[in-house]
Parts: sequence; structure tokens; C-alpha cells
Amino acid sequence: MSEPKTKTPSKKKAPAKKAERLFYSCHVFCCVNERDEDHPRGSCSRRGGVELRDHMKAKAKEMGLKGVRINQSGCLDRCELGPTMVVYPEGIWYRCTSNADVDEVLTSHVRDGVPVERLKLGLRG
Repeated sequence: MSEPKTKTPSKKKAPAKKAERLFYSCHVFCCVNERDEDHPRGSCSRRGGVELRDHMKAKAKEMGLKGVRINQSGCLDRCELGPTMVVYPEGIWYRCTSNADVDEVLTSHVRDGVPVERLKLGLRG
């Protein structure tokens, strides 16, 4: 008597799923954390973070940037370097102290995809 043939598993891989699109192509979080005036680390809010976030939102809208979201955030834990913001999906951190800095990040990084080296914050140690 012969043994029944068993089916050997296929060596073909399942087709790869199409990459899912991100809900936003770019998402910027601007720290607006506020600490006591005498806190040793300071706070982004007291260094102009709220006004810079407001400017960034208005400027992004004025520029007609699609798929871009500008959000305020609570503490990003880098207030001593602030005002700070982080741009995703790249995870690049910036210190912007003026509307001109914000405009440069929006134009160079967010619109054109080129990070602004002079405003970047270093990685944690």
C-alpha cells in the first residue's frame, strides 16, 4: 500500500500589502508647556512658544500646505532649550525663537523636505 501524498507547503510568499498612507504627511508638535517663572528649566510658553505656534499655524494655512498638521503639545521635556518643536515623521527637533525661524522650517523642511540644520537640536546623549 502506498502512503497518501501530503501537500507540501507553498514556498511562494504572500503578496506584500501596499504601504498605508499616513493621515498627515507632516505633523509638527510645538511645545507650549508653562512652568513657574522661577523654575530652573524654564518653559517654552514663557519663551514665546504659544505665539510661535500660532504664527506657524497661520503661516502653514497661508502657504496652502496640504496634509500638514500643526499642534500644540504639553511638555516635550526639552524646555531648557526652548521654545522647541518636533517634526514627524522624521522626528527632527528644532529650537525656533522667531517668526523667521518658523517660516524657514515651514518652507525648507515641511514644504521642500530639507531640514534646517542651523535650527536643529541634537539627539539625547
